[in-house]
Amino acid sequence: MRVFVTGASGWIGSAVVPELLAHSHSVVGLARSDASAAALEQAGAEVVRGGIDDLDVLRDAAAASDGVIHLAFKHDIAFSGDYAGAATADSAAIETLGSALEGTGKPFFIASGVLGLTAPGQVATETDGHDIDPSAVGPAARALNAELALSFAERGVRSGTVRLAPTVHGEGDEGFMASIVGVAKEKGVSAYVGDGSNRWPAVHRSDAARLYRLALEQAPPGSTLHAVAEGGVSFRDIAEAIGHRLDVPVTSIDPADAAAHFGWLGGFIGLDSLASSAATRELLGWQPTGPSLIEDLDAGHYTRSEQADWAPSR
Repeated sequence: MRVFVTGASGWIGSAVVPELLAHSHSVVGLARSDASAAALEQAGAEVVRGGIDDLDVLRDAAAASDGVIHLAFKHDIAFSGDYAGAATADSAAIETLGSALEGTGKPFFIASGVLGLTAPGQVATETDGHDIDPSAVGPAARALNAELALSFAERGVRSGTVRLAPTVHGEGDEGFMASIVGVAKEKGVSAYVGDGSNRWPAVHRSDAARLYRLALEQAPPGSTLHAVAEGGVSFRDIAEAIGHRLDVPVTSIDPADAAAHFGWLGGFIGLDSLASSAATRELLGWQPTGPSLIEDLDAGHYTRSEQADWAPSR
């Protein structure tokens, strides 16, 4: 297929592009900057210049493709306080891309997340999280966008959503886990909230990329897929791995102090969120093979410059 990918030079997109190319697809990647365009060309992809606000560019590129993977999101403004603005831009992009494919039966898969889909202690499955208040704000607004993408299945598009684990880890990661490590470096202590028993799902970037490729090739219309390799990694284990690697103390902090210690991460760090990918694995034959989150932390991908000669204890 000729696949149009937004966010093609981002953390996940830069793994999806070579995954697609290695399986005989061609890729057209959206690029805002010269650096992103150069990286895509070097990877072997064709480049379309623009951003997700350039709706005419999105429409034309989608119409000229055999399928679309939408990964772009305005994380910069979302995590600086304007999540509503980021979600609104995402919604407009999804509507534009889906409409361009309407009636064609072509695949269209977007990115969403598994964090907070169910109550603490409950395991989120692919059938959960679809009954969303239309007036939802914050991260829940992005879940509404996932439902918008799914709705195109009734409009002749093989559409679906890939719900990503909050920790999509690997060498070069600059997301949640890199930010948590950065706080530990800055504060001189690796912290967890309360007793640290709260858990987050995780997936290696290579496994997430492979799931997107399988979704594009095989997933039926209306599919909700979970890119989850580990259903829940405890934050105490994460903090201990970071502390060991950085050689800093590991300690508990009170939930009331989470925002002061972790900054913008404070609203997420204490969440207990479990997720399953059993239905996804059965549907597509997806089997994660990448390293676990703790293995990546132990390998030093997030802290190598501090202790290059450190040997893992696990």
